Amino acid sequence: MRTAITRAAAVLALAAAPAAAGAQGTIAFVEVNVVPMTAERVLSNQTVVVRDGRIVAVGPAASTQVPAGATRVDGRGQYLMPGIAEMHGHIPGPNNPQFQEDVLFLYVARGALTVRGMQGHPSHLALRERVRAGDLVGPLLYLSSPPISGNNATTPAKADSLVRAHRAAGYDLLKVHENIPRAAYDALARTAHSLDLPFGGHVSDLVGLEAALEARQSTVDHLDNYLDAIERDDSPIRNASPQERAQRLPMYADEAKIRQIARRTRETGVAVVPTMALWEVIRGAHDAASMQNRPENRYMPPQMVSGWVNQVTQIRAGVDLEAGAREVALRKQILKALHDEGAMILMGTDAPQLFSVPGFSLHRELAIMADAGLTPYQILRTGTVNVAEHMGTASETGTVEVGKRADLVLLEANPLENIANAQRIAGVVWSGHWLPKSEIDARLGAIAARWAAGSD
Repeated sequence: MRTAITRAAAVLALAAAPAAAGAQGTIAFVEVNVVPMTAERVLSNQTVVVRDGRIVAVGPAASTQVPAGATRVDGRGQYLMPGIAEMHGHIPGPNNPQFQEDVLFLYVARGALTVRGMQGHPSHLALRERVRAGDLVGPLLYLSSPPISGNNATTPAKADSLVRAHRAAGYDLLKVHENIPRAAYDALARTAHSLDLPFGGHVSDLVGLEAALEARQSTVDHLDNYLDAIERDDSPIRNASPQERAQRLPMYADEAKIRQIARRTRETGVAVVPTMALWEVIRGAHDAASMQNRPENRYMPPQMVSGWVNQVTQIRAGVDLEAGAREVALRKQILKALHDEGAMILMGTDAPQLFSVPGFSLHRELAIMADAGLTPYQILRTGTVNVAEHMGTASETGTVEVGKRADLVLLEANPLENIANAQRIAGVVWSGHWLPKSEIDARLGAIAARWAAGSD
């Protein structure tokens, strides 16, 4: 059985959210094509009515009434689908509240209407409530604790204490990081399961992938330790330094083991958040010159982009490019095998980090997943239906159906024909609020102008 966020607070928040959106009134998408994500199909020429943050009608345009006073959106030639989730996103800290709000808007602007924040901070708890109340434009937020790592969870007792403290603080899940000792990790897992509190993120090298799967860690992000799991039995670097292993491990992979570890992942019910686009950068697949002029960079602080340029330049200078290219190819094979074996794959990109701009990075991730061999429908499931199932909110989110939460994206073309069409956003509905492309573009322009002027 897959781990899910089933805490009463999460369910209550979903139920309460539509009330905050009531002032936005009723919205009717008329003569629109619907990509419901209940199956690989398109419902042509439909009318979809949203009221108080919920979908209240989906039916043929000829027979579905548009309520009096509703905001009518002409959907002819356009496609309405569920919002996509970013399952490994980051939210800035409190030092720059404007930047916090901008990042939340960037997610929404590109269709990421649910975000699992994976770098917790106490200030994020207030942001979560402001978004749920409709006071702030942002995605539905699920927040991890601050990282639990080998720096703070050094003993079983300390790990147990951290789990209980983060549970009491109101975080939705625990973020596990590197170098947690095995005994402390086991204590963390026991306490977290007893409190029905999911834990996910990295895999500690002191624990290993098999133990993390056995412990039913809710997610393994970045495909952490999957390369270790497929290392050749006769690998000459098994006892090498961590630095050498990080560089050279892809050259000693046994591809015959990929299916086995994919099958094991499915059997344990642990979900995977691959963050493929970021790892291509980390492994040197792109140089700084090819990324520093990406259009979306203008929505990030210039000093942050400059830092990314310097980091990528250093990465490229020190990485083994042959091994890096091999890892990029292996990661695609692993992703495809995970899908084919029925493992739960969740969309995520680790934005904002190293040219992964919030919201925009999702669309770069989609393209890489297509390169790995997944179809558009299979890719979109990782950010919609799969997320709803994993989070325990399938009755509320993930599909376009009557009664579901109205987090929707209106597209100019069919994403099932070409995954690149998911970028062609004509507007979004976040918690029942309609944001047409004109409003999205105006606010994006204001963010870019503020950074260009050198202001916060």
